[in-house]
Amino acid sequence: MIVFRYLSREVMLTLSAVSAVLLVIIMSGRFIKYLAQAASGALDPGVLFLIMGYRLPGFLQLILPLGLFLGILLAYGRLYLESEMTVLAATGMSQQRLLAMTMFPAAVVALLVTWLSLSLAPLGAAQFSLLINQQDAMTEFDTLVPGRFQALRDGTRVTYTETLSDDRVNLGGVFISEKRLSSDQKDRGISVLVADKGRQEVRPDGSRYLILDNGYRYDGNPGMADYRAIKYDTYGVMLPKPEVSQEVSDRDAIPTLKLIDGEVKDAAELQWRLSLPLLVFIVTLMAVPLSRVNPRQGRFLKLLPAILLYMAYLTILVAARGALEKGKIPASLGLWWVHVIFLVIGLGLMYWEPLRLNMASRRAQEVTRG
Repeated sequence: MIVFRYLSREVMLTLSAVSAVLLVIIMSGRFIKYLAQAASGALDPGVLFLIMGYRLPGFLQLILPLGLFLGILLAYGRLYLESEMTVLAATGMSQQRLLAMTMFPAAVVALLVTWLSLSLAPLGAAQFSLLINQQDAMTEFDTLVPGRFQALRDGTRVTYTETLSDDRVNLGGVFISEKRLSSDQKDRGISVLVADKGRQEVRPDGSRYLILDNGYRYDGNPGMADYRAIKYDTYGVMLPKPEVSQEVSDRDAIPTLKLIDGEVKDAAELQWRLSLPLLVFIVTLMAVPLSRVNPRQGRFLKLLPAILLYMAYLTILVAARGALEKGKIPASLGLWWVHVIFLVIGLGLMYWEPLRLNMASRRAQEVTRG
């Protein structure tokens, strides 16, 4: 029991450290991406941390299996390097018993990944999709930043305001440039609006208007001398009415129960979610023998080949998922054949070394007798 607690603690501590580092790296990259979208006006800066919170379960369900795999390699590699495994082997610790002890922390990780994959990650993906739909429904004035030229998502209008009130109603020093398109989408030049000040008005029926005061409108084509200038005291522009879609189009946001008895793409998504907990046990089976190193060789000798083996497993699994969604793989075969292949590899890694040593011992005995 003392050895079991010691090995489990070493694996879980290393797993936590590796997973934390991987999570920081992945979330930092995604946060920079969303931060750039917020800077361009595509996202409200106030929802960035909410977005990262919704994306967290999806990151963790992929990070934890890799963290466990690396945790076993690093933790047991250190024990082999410091000859602690040699001492345990001398007291009767076999590879099979070591694997059985390692399966307990693996089961804990698998349960957590199951919860993330089947419940929490789809829920977070659904909330993320709804939040993005809300951001898409916002007008450029909802994300407008004073002192910065800001383009709409389709690039047809550029808006600038020198000042903006805290309630985002009153604007000062307004500039709006918009492409004029005909009914057949041909370019008819640009229309430029400048005004000393402006304000947003919401009518009782929900329609929104931008009211500009004391300004000019210029219509024409760049490079041509046929511009038309109109001075106005008050100018009103109707803003598009925000429409928030409640539909979730991403398949990874569909609740797990709704994927049962669905179409081929639903079956692929369901098998993918079930594959992640199964992945945990198979990579544990591969990691235990791969962590066995010679103290003279160093603990990192097998680390790179082990990582390449893990990446091959995950890459083939993702490719098989895509092929299953396209109907290139029968639904009955699904993703399970990938797990069977790497299960055989794991069993081979587990029993090949003892078998080789046993055969070498028998040859040595035969030579001695001869």
